[in-house]
Amino acid sequence: MTLKVIGAGYGRTGTNSLKIALEELGLEKCYHMIEVMKNPSHMRQWTKIIESGQADWESLFDGYQAAVDWPTSAFYKELIAAYPDAKVILTVRDPERWYESVLSTIYQVNNKFGRALQLIPIAGRFFNGIDTLVWDGIFHGRFEDKTYAIQTFNQHIEEVKRAVPSERLLIFEAKQGWEPLCRFLNVPVPAKKPYPHVNDSARVKRMLKIAPVLIAGTLTTITILLVMFVRTLLSV
Repeated sequence: MTLKVIGAGYGRTGTNSLKIALEELGLEKCYHMIEVMKNPSHMRQWTKIIESGQADWESLFDGYQAAVDWPTSAFYKELIAAYPDAKVILTVRDPERWYESVLSTIYQVNNKFGRALQLIPIAGRFFNGIDTLVWDGIFHGRFEDKTYAIQTFNQHIEEVKRAVPSERLLIFEAKQGWEPLCRFLNVPVPAKKPYPHVNDSARVKRMLKIAPVLIAGTLTTITILLVMFVRTLLSV
């Protein structure tokens, strides 16, 4: 099995909605950050990729026909070279709303749970890698500088447009619905089924409030609840 669709969009641009949509359209399993949390072996592989730049994409994406979200999107250039027949979907969103969404949700994982994550060695190492790749790498440690973060977001969009041939690229926003996506993939629009919209920032913010409870618990409790929390957080 080989990747047919590569997602180049940043996290919190409707990537989980796109994952659900692609699977609904018949692509057999779509890779997303939540898949990493389900598979400790994938955490190890991604940690190696982030630390060394060496990747066995065929092994990592075995059983998947599409891949979206971070950390995949950070390697879209490598992936479009490895899968020359794959199409690329760049998910986008209003930059202001994207920034506020990231700042209030996934950016808080390290701030709230940094020390607790170190109690789970493989998870701690993986999230340290994500810090290196995303927050320190893509945003150069300046994500809290809103102007800089949004500028980086917009520059990424322009970079993808330059790097990916236009016939391979769809710039897509979830509010556009099924039509442009189905036209790009040459598949019929699902009958009487709305395009999925998975966006529960309020739920994530409520869950972030449980940080003191997690950190105050026993190691076993912290491990179980933290993994459940992060899975939920990354699934929105």
